[in-house]
Amino acid sequence: MKETFEFGGEIVWRPTTEHIQQANLTKFMRAHQIESFDELMRRSTVDVEWFSDALLKFLDIRFYEPYTQVVDLSRGIIRPQWCVGGKLNIVYNCLDKYMDTSIERQSALLWEGEDGTTRSLTYRELFQEVNKAANALRSLGLGLGDAIGVYMPMVPEIAVALLAIAKIGGIILPLFSGFGVNAIVDRLADADAKALFTADGVVRRNKTIHMKPVVDDAAKQIPTLEHMIVLRQIGETVEMKSGRDHWWDEIVSGQSDSAPTEVTDAETPLMIIYTSGTTGLAKGAVHTHCGFPVKAAQDMAFGTDLHSGELIYWMTDMGWMMGPWLVFGALILGGTFFLYDGAPDYPTPGRLWEMVAKHRVSILGVSPTLIRLLMTHGEDPIKLHNLSSLRFFGSTGEPWNPDPWMWLFEKVGKRKIPIMNYSGGTEISGGIVMGNPLLPLKACAFSGPCPGIDADVFDEDGKSVRNKVGELVIKSPWIGMTRGFWKDSERYERTYWSRWKNVWVHGDFAAVDSDNLWYILGRSDDIIKIAGKRFGPAEAESVLVSHLSVAEAAAIGVPHEIKLNELVVFCVLVPGVEPSEQLREELKQSLITAMGKPLTPKAVLFVSDLPKTRNAKVMRRMIRAAYLGEDPGDTSSLVNPEAVDEIRFAK
Repeated sequence: MKETFEFGGEIVWRPTTEHIQQANLTKFMRAHQIESFDELMRRSTVDVEWFSDALLKFLDIRFYEPYTQVVDLSRGIIRPQWCVGGKLNIVYNCLDKYMDTSIERQSALLWEGEDGTTRSLTYRELFQEVNKAANALRSLGLGLGDAIGVYMPMVPEIAVALLAIAKIGGIILPLFSGFGVNAIVDRLADADAKALFTADGVVRRNKTIHMKPVVDDAAKQIPTLEHMIVLRQIGETVEMKSGRDHWWDEIVSGQSDSAPTEVTDAETPLMIIYTSGTTGLAKGAVHTHCGFPVKAAQDMAFGTDLHSGELIYWMTDMGWMMGPWLVFGALILGGTFFLYDGAPDYPTPGRLWEMVAKHRVSILGVSPTLIRLLMTHGEDPIKLHNLSSLRFFGSTGEPWNPDPWMWLFEKVGKRKIPIMNYSGGTEISGGIVMGNPLLPLKACAFSGPCPGIDADVFDEDGKSVRNKVGELVIKSPWIGMTRGFWKDSERYERTYWSRWKNVWVHGDFAAVDSDNLWYILGRSDDIIKIAGKRFGPAEAESVLVSHLSVAEAAAIGVPHEIKLNELVVFCVLVPGVEPSEQLREELKQSLITAMGKPLTPKAVLFVSDLPKTRNAKVMRRMIRAAYLGEDPGDTSSLVNPEAVDEIRFAK
């Protein structure tokens, strides 16, 4: 990566008057006599207490007992206490408060299965189903402070389970639906889980995937696990352990549809989301009732501009933070969220666009990896469907390359629909930086930091820089920040707060260009230093994926005696293209031409897939470790751990 930042180019989208006038962000600014986004950023980061209070009121977050202080920083910005003295339950703000209003008749949830089956629940119906599930949990002796796992396919019941746990004051433990035994054990045992929601299985690409046997094996290693509630999703016979296992339709469906909502402290733990680190077991980010959901709703309102009654679909699993983000954010805003349980290109490459048209999706969240996949099918699948309902794209999970970004913007969005790039993380409860309806965009860029996030880019000496690559940092607390790592306070401080005093170091390299647009350039530990120059893998990867034969690429640095590191790249070829020495040489020469001879790659290797997390983040550190024959660390967050083994023998 060059020391002077040159990635960027021309502005390709500017907001229309309609975008600006209708934006939730404009409404918020007008309510506080704020004239510009820059003024909002200054005020929201200098006066965190004012902004947090104003945000809670804007989102209509209701408390059973009001807070006496928005934030208490007496323990320092590393461990602030929010909404001091306040009592609430976030489920009240998602469902209860809408009862006996016009919103109760609106759709809260739309769902489609891979076989085309659809279901929907109004706010009233979702409220009743959550009450039934809450009563079922209470009938098992579960309540305030009990940790309960959710390991299910993306069906309506997964949202019901999520909300029911919160309603009784329990702690949600969302698990990726593709986890194996060890990953489930690590997380549920760490949190001392007492119960688990699961399903007998799921059908994906017309193949049955069994889930219940996996959790049965895991349960043998989780001594605290007392109950399992099992959804009949595929209708196959499974072993049910007497006294522990309960069918959903038997224990939930027969319950009363009326149930009290537990009154919790504002900072009562709501959820522990586990996220893999570079070393060691996954770390459990702790979130509270007045934290994660508030930040989720803020970003959905100010970034993707969801309004009441609109439909938002973010392609995700509930085990990734974007799953709970989707549910809590949409419901707090009175919107509708869409769930799809299936592959986005099955049974045809146009499945995603078909669902957008059929259900009139307003906001569509995707990943760069998905778009690169869909690009291989060309424009024909898009042309078959009316996508006029779309107002905004959302994107998160990994940095973009320019070609797929422009393909989505031009071929799907017709240069009219902005891509609200979104980057932050599980520990943030959403975004550090994000697009918004008020500011222009360049390809792959972010409009700027999210309101209330005092973000900056630091050089190696901790000084703020522009037009140069540096560390992405946050200099003030925000309401969505994790309250720490479960049972591991020291690791939390070491991970984020140990480099510079009172500064959160996120672990991403970033840059701000001369037009004040922001870019995320990959993880700090992905950055390659060759002959004294820092080099971002995305730069090489952009060159490679611009070749018609390459669908995906990953670049890593490996040790070199003289240059410190040298470049090794891995390429996934488009369907129908076979590896060859001629193609290898073409790709090598394209890198030399684009980036200079000093960055000539040591090797260009072909693989069938790259190791990725559920949110489509390519795990370069694991690629590097596997290539070097080292331990890749915790691979439980990967959807395709077998890809790590393939790296070892790549040619």
